[in-house]
Amino acid sequence: MTAKPIPKVRLQAQAKAGEIIEIKTLIAHEMESGQRKDVSGQIIPRKIINRFIAAFNGKPVFEAEWHPAISANPYQSFFFKAVESGEFTFTWKDDDGSEHVTVNKLTVA
Repeated sequence: MTAKPIPKVRLQAQAKAGEIIEIKTLIAHEMESGQRKDVSGQIIPRKIINRFIAAFNGKPVFEAEWHPAISANPYQSFFFKAVESGEFTFTWKDDDGSEHVTVNKLTVA
């Protein structure tokens, strides 16, 4: 893999109590399948994101298990009912054990 994965999240910063908001996530990641060879003929090791977890105030609110057929730069969206202010933590877990994390705040008025 040539570039470090870059997570991106789009969600509104404020919501009304009880409002359902859409959260959109994307991570720039090549998702190497382990089936290709480099220019010297060596197999490029498999490196895919296999799990995505979204937590709000420390409690998981959305999880997805991804498999090798998932595309490069995987996009995931989901809906969330805003009840209280807090902090989202988004985590993408890679085959090699690495994690890519980003945090966003939500204010409920």
